[in-house]
Amino acid sequence: MELLEQYILQKGTVLPGNVLKVDAFLNHQIDPVLMQALGQAFSERFKKTGITKIVTIESSGIAPAVFAGLEMGVPVIFARKKKSVTLQDHLYTSTVYSYTKKESNDISVSKAFLTNEDTILIIDDFLANGQAAIGLLEIAEQAGAKVAGIGIVIEKSFQQGRSLLEKTGIPVYSLARIASLENEQIEFIRED
Repeated sequence: MELLEQYILQKGTVLPGNVLKVDAFLNHQIDPVLMQALGQAFSERFKKTGITKIVTIESSGIAPAVFAGLEMGVPVIFARKKKSVTLQDHLYTSTVYSYTKKESNDISVSKAFLTNEDTILIIDDFLANGQAAIGLLEIAEQAGAKVAGIGIVIEKSFQQGRSLLEKTGIPVYSLARIASLENEQIEFIRED
């Protein structure tokens, strides 16, 4: 997606350890014009798959997921990283390791919001090692929900995440695929 690639090049920063900082438009400050375009792109790709809900993980996946949900006219569920007073029982759970935060989180979704009657689209901000998406796939499996696809805003294609997810047979669609972050230069994989 050309617009997203422009944002990455103009506002993104490459940090040591192959980390791409995109807090100017996705992970801290949200650019609603870009989010609307992302939502439209995900909707266009998955609109004929019978999606009843979109599932993501808090917090950076919420904005693109909400805009995709708005475009598709379906609810958005976000897996919580911390349990709250109102979210204690009747949960689907999985453990997810964060590459950038160097920590594991138990993520949870209420059984009231995800069932075996749902067909879901998983949306996440980044695909690197694939752990967030795998955690959401585990939650979908616990619920008996069908997964129509996995939508990724930014994929770091030089890491193992895509190959791990492709083994599931579920379609993976990334709006921007990064081939390399070597020498603080961002190189994209462009598909026709």
